Parts: sequence; C-alpha cells; structure tokens
Amino acid sequence: MWLNWMRSRSTIEFIGLWEQLNNPDFKGVEFDSFIQEAGSNAFTLSPQKWISATNAIGITSKSGRYGGTFAHKDIAFEFASWVSAEFKLYIIKDYQRLKADENSRISLEWNVNRVISKINYKIHTDAIKENLIPHLVSKKQQAFTYANEADMLNVALFGKTAKEWKEQNSNAKGNMRDDATIQQLIVLSNMESMNAELIKQSLPQSNRLIVLNKMAIEQMTSILGSSALKKLK
Repeated sequence: MWLNWMRSRSTIEFIGLWEQLNNPDFKGVEFDSFIQEAGSNAFTLSPQKWISATNAIGITSKSGRYGGTFAHKDIAFEFASWVSAEFKLYIIKDYQRLKADENSRISLEWNVNRVISKINYKIHTDAIKENLIPHLVSKKQQAFTYANEADMLNVALFGKTAKEWKEQNSNAKGNMRDDATIQQLIVLSNMESMNAELIKQSLPQSNRLIVLNKMAIEQMTSILGSSALKKLK
C-alpha cells in the first residue's frame, strides 16, 4: 500500500514539502528528480529508496521481524486520508469545528476587552463631569466636552479623530473603536483610566495629550514589538 501511495506526484510533493520545512539535511536535488518521474506508469518509489536518496526523516522503515514503515503524524494523516475517504472527511469536519471554536474564543476575548473599555470609559467620563464641566452648562456643552476628550484619546492612540476616521472609512458600519484590535482596546482602556487621574490633577488637555500619546506608543510597542512604533507615528 505504501508503494502505491508513493507513486503519486501529489504524495511526493507533500512529503517533500514536509521535509523542506522540518529537515535541514534534506536533499532537494534528489527530490526534484522524483517529482519529475512521479505519476508515470514506470515510476515506483519505496520508503527505503526515498529515505536513502533524500536523507528524509519523516518516514522510517526497518526490515525484519519487528520492522515496518512508520511516519511522522503529519505524514501519517495524509496517508490515512488517502486510504480512507471516511477518515479524510472526519479530519475536515474536525478541523472546521476547531477553527470555529478558535474564532469563538477570539470573538469572546475581543468582546470582553470591549466591555472593559466601556467600563473604564464610564470612569473616564465621570472624572470629566466632576473636574472639567462647570455647573449649569447646557447638555450640548457637556456633550461637546465628552466628545472633545474622547477625540483626544483617539488622536493619542489612533492618530486621528472619530470624524477623520469616518471620512476615511465611509462604508464602515461601526466606529473606529469597533474597528480596533484587541491590543488597541487594552491600551485604550489603560489610557482612559490614566486620563481620569490626569484630569483630577488639573493637567491641561494639551499636556495630557502628550502624556497619553507617549503611553500609547510605549504600551503598543511592548505588546506588539518594535513594529508598533512605526504604526503609531
């Protein structure tokens, strides 16, 4: 059965790719010659010949009473999929299930951080109300102050206001924070808490913008690596 399986060009391509990814001593020249011959009526390839010619490690073969042909699980799965269509279908279904579970966890993680951001935003707006908004101002003036502070955070983290983002993403359904990454939402949550403390210290907005922008750069760089610095500039 191994001999029939290894006659196929697709099989040779698969096990050759596996070796290229996992075996630094794999002999590519010999592999190329097998690829050229694979699929012809006269072509045959045994596990022993494959191992000897290419210095492969994904398949092992021993003769004798306790011998046999064995393969790395990646290759074994490919072989089993060739032998049994039922097994192949189960693998496909299980992969789809695992990806669905993974996407669900990522979505949950994003939602949790979005909720954290909203909770901190409440703390943030309460600090604005207590420290920045004078008594007896109109609702319109209050709304302007909230929007102004929110946009300061947007500029510190995203480099643009909500209006500027919307103009650049006119087809987007949500706002710039709905479009944010998990990492950005984590940093935004921290920035909102920090801004609330800076407001209590009566630090002018222009100074707070500098402090928060520096904080955003440092935290995004820490989370994502040096590439984050280029994105924030």
